[in-house]
Amino acid sequence: MTATTALPTRHPVEPCTVPAGIRSFAAMLRLRPPSDAEFRRLGEALIEGDQPMDRLVQWMHAEDTETRRAWFEQALLGGIASVAEAPPELREFFEQVELVPAWLDREKLRVGARAMRAGGADGLYLARDVSLLGGYLYSGFNVTLLRTGALEKGSNQRFAETTRWALDVISEGGLEPGGIGYRSTIRVRWIHSMVRRHLLAQPDWDTAAWGIPINQTDMAATLIGALVAPSIGGIGMGIFHRPAEYEAVAHLTRYVGRLMGVSDEFLPRDFRDCVRILFHTSAALATPDETSRQLASPMAEDPLRWNYPRFAALRRRLAREQHLSISCAFLGRRAMALLGLPTSTLPWYPVLRFPVNAMRSALRAVPALADRAADRGIAEQDAFMRTMVDDVAIGHSASVTH
Repeated sequence: MTATTALPTRHPVEPCTVPAGIRSFAAMLRLRPPSDAEFRRLGEALIEGDQPMDRLVQWMHAEDTETRRAWFEQALLGGIASVAEAPPELREFFEQVELVPAWLDREKLRVGARAMRAGGADGLYLARDVSLLGGYLYSGFNVTLLRTGALEKGSNQRFAETTRWALDVISEGGLEPGGIGYRSTIRVRWIHSMVRRHLLAQPDWDTAAWGIPINQTDMAATLIGALVAPSIGGIGMGIFHRPAEYEAVAHLTRYVGRLMGVSDEFLPRDFRDCVRILFHTSAALATPDETSRQLASPMAEDPLRWNYPRFAALRRRLAREQHLSISCAFLGRRAMALLGLPTSTLPWYPVLRFPVNAMRSALRAVPALADRAADRGIAEQDAFMRTMVDDVAIGHSASVTH
């Protein structure tokens, strides 16, 4: 692309005001805002999708879709070598996916996943109350969400799906070839392509205004927001990792992004680079509008419908206040106001949890206790999933015409 290429009008003329938490952490790491060239590149990437998967999806729907989808599932489970006489279109895609990059370190994947499991329920709370809720400030995302039934299906369902994928990714051995996290990530990538195909076929989709649905800039921001932002926010709730663990989380994120179809230029090289990508993409995407409130307000009320076996009414009201306290503590009052949420909530839950998590983090430094902490953490995370929903399948909330 050239300097004269028209950018989607959703790309701001100049960098946005980045949410306070991201801005503060970036300042601590002495990260600079995006340069003019970097900022423009983020605008250009709004009209870039995922060509390998988009080509495969087009081929899958050209004819005999049921058979071609079955081949896709077989390759996903057993590798492309398990598909007898695989068509070249399928082989091209999976050979690229199955190619192990020279930089991949599977021990780092194991360490990063274990550290993320050790975050327990509080790690998921940060993902929900900070990453997902704060993501509604990025109104460009919201156009796609609303067009795929986000309001009808509900934010509770959307977060449960995202969480199910994340727990698959950080499960033990989840990113091994054919592992549950590996398969979930490729399926999410397929769903993304289906959404692009569906929305771009609609006569009222305005590419000049909105760019391509689920584009490279959006995917880069979402990747870091989903997998790394909870580790950043965890510091404010007493969830500390060793330096090597933060680097391992970044390494895991880089590999997951590669499987997800994120361009190499937007994949983090280390933990500091994760923060840089989040900082820069936020500067290009943090443009709240009326859709921010439209999506955030129902999410704040979701705890009032959660599954509690005893004292349900009381525990639901307490959960609502608990999660608002996390959001207000990390997003700040200005962001809460933009989201149409209460601005006077005190950060009582992070304050109460900080010493508990700090003690647990200190104990995790003992090698014999690290695996035990991860086991405890994943048990908490599974329990929170059951509190939110009875069951969930990847992609259920995305309304797509197949």
